Amino acid sequence: MLEDRTTAASDTSWPAAYPQGYAVVDVETTGLARDDRIISAAVYRLDARGEVEDHWYTLVNPERDPGPVWIHGLTSDVLEGAPLFADIAEEFAARLDGRVLVAHNAVFDWSMIAREYARADREPPVRQRLCTIALSKELALPLPNHKLESLAAHFGVVQQRAHHALDDARVLAEAFRPSLHAAVSRGVRLPLLECRPLTEWSAAPLIGRQSSGGYRPGGWRPARKRPACPYPNPGRYEEGKPLKQGMRVAFSGDTSVERELLEDRATEAGLHVATSLSRLTSLLVTNDPDSGTSKVVKARQYGTPVIDEAAFGQLLRDVEPASEG
Repeated sequence: MLEDRTTAASDTSWPAAYPQGYAVVDVETTGLARDDRIISAAVYRLDARGEVEDHWYTLVNPERDPGPVWIHGLTSDVLEGAPLFADIAEEFAARLDGRVLVAHNAVFDWSMIAREYARADREPPVRQRLCTIALSKELALPLPNHKLESLAAHFGVVQQRAHHALDDARVLAEAFRPSLHAAVSRGVRLPLLECRPLTEWSAAPLIGRQSSGGYRPGGWRPARKRPACPYPNPGRYEEGKPLKQGMRVAFSGDTSVERELLEDRATEAGLHVATSLSRLTSLLVTNDPDSGTSKVVKARQYGTPVIDEAAFGQLLRDVEPASEG
């Protein structure tokens, strides 16, 4: 059993307001876009104090190319005989039912899960999620970055098969338990967020443009103002180097990942999402750098670095912390 680096909270001091159970989840996917699919999923069910109750794992036939096999190792031959998501949706739901979904970069895992259920014309039975990146920030853990391997190393958890859903879920479950006890000991409020069902595959007509899937951009997400970025702008992005918290990032044109989801991921990573482009903008993300949009034109005038969405998604996986002081 893994020893906590913090003093475990006693039964008598456990907050009554904390969740009664958790579902630690990891999914491997064919990619990061809204039309990408889940190819494997794992769930570790934990009790209120983070102790493992059981675990579950399944492959999923995505009915399409498996994507980056060099990352997840799941080939078309391996997935050919796997069940479709609709076939495992009920069992998956039973694992999530009544629990807080816990994941590393939870907005991504939740969005992929919610989309699969939307395609299956079902609603996942989970109402709250907890991102372990956000929790590690709340606890001010001295991590060099926000990778799962760094969180695991901090708590002495050995990672055996990176990017394998079952092992990633195990690693996260073992790292989450001491994080949870640390939060209790320090009186930290858990960074719980609401999980809203998606309506992307609704049969409702589109406003302004048509789409073959009945997709309504942003139809499932309420409008809201994001909090101000707490970090100073470190300057422009330099090719070959990581992004750094506080960088001002602007987006232009269509994105394969829903724009608000992409902006949420940038915000959660500590970046400043800019609605316009200026000389202070660190980076412009666009899939069409030759377009004549005002942001692209200004980027050329100011010499602002420009990268595409795929490259930006890779950079989001390892954003450098803001400089202290």
